[in-house]
Amino acid sequence: MIGIWTQQVTPEQLNLGRTGTLVDALGIVFTEVGEDFIRGTMPVDARTKQPAGLLHGGASVALAESLGSVAAWMCVDAERQTIVGLEVNANHVRAVREGIVIGTARPAHVGRTTHVWMIDIHDEKQRLVATSRLTVAVLPKNW
Repeated sequence: MIGIWTQQVTPEQLNLGRTGTLVDALGIVFTEVGEDFIRGTMPVDARTKQPAGLLHGGASVALAESLGSVAAWMCVDAERQTIVGLEVNANHVRAVREGIVIGTARPAHVGRTTHVWMIDIHDEKQRLVATSRLTVAVLPKNW
């Protein structure tokens, strides 16, 4: 086991599971798994913009929840447990019109029954775009 993870999963393996999901539809790509973080990117394009041409706040939240949920899943015994979202929030601090955004999820709390994940989203110039908090419940797999 490396860092906080109970499962060793590579970004390539995570990306294989995207097909037919919201993650796939939004162009989210898992890019890095560190000792205590997971990182991914999302394009700012027609799939993720709002009508005014800016990155849609909901797309940022989808990126945050996707990263945090996968990170939480990587911290549990996937044979016996699953995770479900309880609450997600976000503060949007910078508009983005083009390029990609990069999200990084790190744990604030990894407990037996709940996790809290902090997800920061930056633009390509490393400027903060949004910050989010995701709370998940850890449940028995066949709840």
